[in-house]
Amino acid sequence: MDKAKTKKTVGIIVDIAMYGLLLAQMLYVFTGNTVHEVLGIGFFVCLVVHIIIKRKWYATLFNGAKKPAARKIFNISTILLMLCSIVLMVSSMGVSRLIFPWFRALGSSDLHKYLATAVLALSVFHGGMRGYIRTKKKKKAGIFIALGTIAAASVGLALVPYLNRHFKVVDISLNEAVDGEKVQLSEKPLVVYFTRVGNTDFDDDVDAVSGASLLIADGELMGSNQLLAEMIKNAADCDTKAITVTGKKYPSSYGSTVTVSLKELSNDSRPEIEPIDISGYNSVILIYPLWCGTVPMPVATFLENSDLSGKKLYLIATQGSSGFGSSTEDIRKMTEGADVEEVMSIYCDDIPYSRERLVKWLNEAFN
Repeated sequence: MDKAKTKKTVGIIVDIAMYGLLLAQMLYVFTGNTVHEVLGIGFFVCLVVHIIIKRKWYATLFNGAKKPAARKIFNISTILLMLCSIVLMVSSMGVSRLIFPWFRALGSSDLHKYLATAVLALSVFHGGMRGYIRTKKKKKAGIFIALGTIAAASVGLALVPYLNRHFKVVDISLNEAVDGEKVQLSEKPLVVYFTRVGNTDFDDDVDAVSGASLLIADGELMGSNQLLAEMIKNAADCDTKAITVTGKKYPSSYGSTVTVSLKELSNDSRPEIEPIDISGYNSVILIYPLWCGTVPMPVATFLENSDLSGKKLYLIATQGSSGFGSSTEDIRKMTEGADVEEVMSIYCDDIPYSRERLVKWLNEAFN
């Protein structure tokens, strides 16, 4: 085999490997973090090899020669793909817990997730445009490119969150997750949290899935937000109180809980909860999951039943999607006179590893 054919063969193998590795990384729910990070290294090694093989072609991207519209679109997609891949590489190091634990630039799980989705979608579009340029069946090729790109984006935006909520089991050692550096606060806040444990009638054989809901701690079912509250309690010796509904509990199934929460939201319901006395505290840390893009309605009950006027209210949202949703704006409407501040929105996978972030914030906010 001559040099040109060898180069072409290696290029095809590397391209296929990159697609496979990228897709495998998107399905990290089945691989775990260690394999995910190792596969990430493999992906970027393949990317470097790909660039070396195609280096002469990349040099023509910015030349002034007139090009057909399809070629221009292909070149633009190439540039966008390269830029996103570079930022994804930095982001991958930023969220690493194994290979690059010392690197924290662009260390947002939300950013990392969306960058990975963008790279996958752009990769499919990029590969599709390469075929589009060569084929005579432009219309059919265009349809396949559109469908493929949408499907690739859906993997990151819909399939991965679904798998995370329904199939990923999180099993931790409670002491390892909670115990650590202590901080002395000038003023201790009250930590109030809402989680599914204590508010759900779980089936006896319930599986603990992550999302922003559940995990297994030392063999016992535990709410993710309770774990965060325990981290703060361990670090700063703060009081913690759970928001607990007194009426009908939520169903065991995550999907059924979503259905009930949607109904509660549409009806603007306020489920009854056990009373929580916040009168002896000047500040409250509220830890809650995003349900339907905002706070669960029992959290709304707590907020509207509590006199938060003149108090500092710090928000920690846990989620399997992104950010704070509309929760901050909704909370401000429910707590007139309170000083409401966003602290952090924690992606579900990061909850067991958030103690260091919480300690850093506690030192900054209360000292």
